[in-house]
Amino acid sequence: MNPGTDAAPRGGDDAPAPRFYLPDFCAPGHVLAVVLIAELVAILLTLGRYGIAEDFWPDLARTSLFLLWVGLGTAAILCAARPALSRMDARRGSLIALGIILAVTAIVTEAAWWFAGAAGRLLGLGQGDLGASHLRFLLRNLSVGAIAGGLALRYFYVSQQWKRNVEAEASARVRALQARIRPHFLFNSMNTIAALTRSDPARAEEAVTDLAELFRAALRETRERIRLEEEIDIARTYARIEGLRLGDRLRVEWALDGLPGDALVPALVLQPLVENAVYHGVEPLAGGGTVQVRGARDGRFVELTVDNPVDPARPRRVAGSGIGLDNVRQRLNLMFPGEGTLRWAQDDGRFVATLRFPVVQAAP
Repeated sequence: MNPGTDAAPRGGDDAPAPRFYLPDFCAPGHVLAVVLIAELVAILLTLGRYGIAEDFWPDLARTSLFLLWVGLGTAAILCAARPALSRMDARRGSLIALGIILAVTAIVTEAAWWFAGAAGRLLGLGQGDLGASHLRFLLRNLSVGAIAGGLALRYFYVSQQWKRNVEAEASARVRALQARIRPHFLFNSMNTIAALTRSDPARAEEAVTDLAELFRAALRETRERIRLEEEIDIARTYARIEGLRLGDRLRVEWALDGLPGDALVPALVLQPLVENAVYHGVEPLAGGGTVQVRGARDGRFVELTVDNPVDPARPRRVAGSGIGLDNVRQRLNLMFPGEGTLRWAQDDGRFVATLRFPVVQAAP
């Protein structure tokens, strides 16, 4: 069903706010990435100077220490400057970020030169390890910092643009699905309500309320995520409306106790599975059938299954052929990369779809 809306954005409210492309360097995962990149660059620079020779390991230690100070110092400043950078366009933010990289490189270079000079004077040695010229040493490090920083900024920009394009494509596919199916569901629901207005006005009024609630929920579908309990309510509301149309032919069993209701999920992930079970499973069967919706928590994951009967004479579905199922799978993967999954299988006259995603709870 997916009874969303394709109304044009009002005043640009539905358009995503522009985001600066650099990742959040306050996050431990990104700090670890900075450390790993610094070590890889240190290895490459040391190999380029010495190869595998006697001076390789001492020089690698010095180069690693230098680059770690530069990398972690830059990450700390970019972390603190993130609120300001996020309000800038890509060009201005990139120039400021590159300036931060060069400034940190210059500071660490001066500190290294001063430390080497102090150690040299203490031990009666010169600064030959750092180069013959203070200016040459500074310019060399700034050149390396500019090249490495520019490449890193370009990588982050391309990566962020790719991610936004993937998200936009997934959103467009969901909206196209809504535009294709919504009239079918709406006409069926209105016909059912019209038939009830004379025979059972009370149930007709309940059906109108349910339909309004369902469309109100779909109007909020553009949000990135909703609470699991909200998604379950949407699926229950949809099942009640279809139950009025199909009568005793549709039976839905719910076993969802013990689930974390405040866990966050992409909007409209369970309801399309229930819709799929009704339209492609129960409705074509002369005697109808029972849809079983079950849920359980498995450690840090939640698993939801929708089990419905199918006509054994109908061809077995090919994985990925369902537009609605494929959209749900894409949105799960966008919100929970590598951890959110949707699997389905058909066997012995049953079709089972299984959602699995990690528990990410809403902020208090």
